[in-house]
Amino acid sequence: MSAAMGVDVGGTFTDVVLVDNEGNIHVAKVVTTPSDPRDGVRHGVEVALARAGLTGAAIERFVHGTTLATNVLLERQGARTALAVTHGFGDILRLARESRAGALRYDLLFPPPDPAVERELTFEVRERMTATGAVHTDLEPAEIDRVVAEIAAQRPEAIAISFLHSYANPAHEQALAFACGRALPGAFVVTSSDVWPEMREYERTTTTIACAYIGPVMATYLAGLQHMLRSLGITCAVQIMESSGGSLSAALAAERPVATIESGGAAGVMAARVIGDWVGARDVLSFDMGGTTAKTAAVRGSEPTLTYEFRVGESASVGDRRGAGLPIKTPVVDLAEIGAGGGSIAWVDRGGALQVGPQSAGAVPGPACYGRGGDQPTVTDANLVLGYLRAGELSDGVVLSVEHAREAIREEVSDRLGIDVVTAARTIHEIVNTNMVASIRIVTIQRGIDPRDFTMVGFGGAGPIHLARLAAAFGIRRVVVPWAAGVASAIGLVAADPTVTQVRTTVIDASAADPDSVNEWFTDLEGRAAKALECDLEAITFHRTIDARYPGQVHQLGVPVHAGVLTAADLDDAAERFHGIYHSTYGVDARAPVQFVTYRVRAVREVPTPEPRRVEMPESRPAVAAGSRQAFFSENDGFVETPIYVWEDLVPGATISAPAIVEGAATSIVVPPGWRAAVDPMRNIVLET
Repeated sequence: MSAAMGVDVGGTFTDVVLVDNEGNIHVAKVVTTPSDPRDGVRHGVEVALARAGLTGAAIERFVHGTTLATNVLLERQGARTALAVTHGFGDILRLARESRAGALRYDLLFPPPDPAVERELTFEVRERMTATGAVHTDLEPAEIDRVVAEIAAQRPEAIAISFLHSYANPAHEQALAFACGRALPGAFVVTSSDVWPEMREYERTTTTIACAYIGPVMATYLAGLQHMLRSLGITCAVQIMESSGGSLSAALAAERPVATIESGGAAGVMAARVIGDWVGARDVLSFDMGGTTAKTAAVRGSEPTLTYEFRVGESASVGDRRGAGLPIKTPVVDLAEIGAGGGSIAWVDRGGALQVGPQSAGAVPGPACYGRGGDQPTVTDANLVLGYLRAGELSDGVVLSVEHAREAIREEVSDRLGIDVVTAARTIHEIVNTNMVASIRIVTIQRGIDPRDFTMVGFGGAGPIHLARLAAAFGIRRVVVPWAAGVASAIGLVAADPTVTQVRTTVIDASAADPDSVNEWFTDLEGRAAKALECDLEAITFHRTIDARYPGQVHQLGVPVHAGVLTAADLDDAAERFHGIYHSTYGVDARAPVQFVTYRVRAVREVPTPEPRRVEMPESRPAVAAGSRQAFFSENDGFVETPIYVWEDLVPGATISAPAIVEGAATSIVVPPGWRAAVDPMRNIVLET
């Protein structure tokens, strides 16, 4: 028997999903080990293999999602990095951009993003290319020797090279990179023309720096991961989840680690897409609430929306990815992410207002109810006090204590606000719901999407507790909680197709676009993508996009074009469609001349999508409760005796009336008054109102 495995390392838990070739799904959820995440991965893999009755040799596909790149950037734990830039641009990181978002718009002392390279490690190089790729100032051999000697004297672990207009002509970057590699053979050397050859020098530079800063750490981690997996008998190629919802080889992930920064969020969105396909829903709202964050994204027509720039380490308003943080140029699923998870800490600010998050108790010490030394009240503590979670052993030896939860809430919230513990717990629950409603609004209503006809797919260890109330806030009438909801992001890993994106920037007037040149550019990009995927062109599906703009603008909008030979009529059509895309995005019908700027190819090698075993649906009948306990429902004005159902004991066709709680191995589902639940042929829980 063969199987595919996905392993997702989160801030609190490490989730493992194993899907065999008969459609059986086996899961494991273990505590993340921050000191070395590979220890948690090993434990989770061993548990999943044991539950499936398989050895490591049965694993034919292994996909890994990790927060390593994000953590390295946010915690500034990366390599000592040097930066080489064109002469006169040594302060590019300090000048940054003037744009800002949210409350930062009113901050007169708004600080630019903190770069990962100190000014004394920035080296100016006498060279210059023009925007057309012509040499303006030659890079002389003596200049190369001077710069390399100065860089070597600083003994950096990584070197980022980002010259002006290198996207049009990378020769100077390549020459310096070769010299650096020869003089410093142990250094990790990257050029902006390799990382992301697109115009806008600041964003290209920050992306290259991030790649260099993370690269050595990522390479070491992945080498150790592969060695550990081989010790378990898993010898297949390791794939790493990337931010756009695809996967890439471990070698590519080590070379371009910035592509993995949003891998956790992308895995959840891809899981929602796959689960939507299972239940016949093409328009899906993904909601993933784990221990640290809550992530939301819209999937329309079974395709998530992609963007090509996002920010890391921002402190701007919820979900706003423009104006704060370090800009990264890479394909990424368009999602809103906030610090609202089961481990999010409730606290009283200086004005006496109760806040929830973004700080998290994480895996260590964890929520107060874990009894592992945590003394700050969290969302999990509030849900336990409200009866939504069962006291006692949870998973991986975690034991939930109501007494510890109540004590933390009393000391940190109740006593300070003069309210009882239950009221405090209820308020914590409602505040985190309000915060998550705001994030959902960003990816739906603020994007011009009416969510009422969407199916909401919710997962993560904490998500299904809050799901129905969030759906009700938007008039969503159908909610799906997938089997193994507590580890659903790992399902997205298993379903991720190997993917590579290649780009080229050449600014031309659309009216004068030469089809032969455009076809040549796309053919070159597709060839490079196929080489990166290590497969023939026939095995790949190519998605082409031309980024266009009006003259004088600095940002573009993507216009899809078909694969194959493009004609003059096709390019005219692309320019015409740009007008419509611009109008639908900004509400302005400009009808000005159009410029083509960037040519983008997304190459996808499709792999079989796992699907759980379906059983024939018997006649529906009420489920039998395993017991009951007191749980709080505002619709009933307080605590009521609530039936408790064990998910593993429920069979397809079983129906559940509200109020009720369904307990699974890694999550609990709250069915509030006004909703009804049923078990579908794949053992998913479907809530409807």
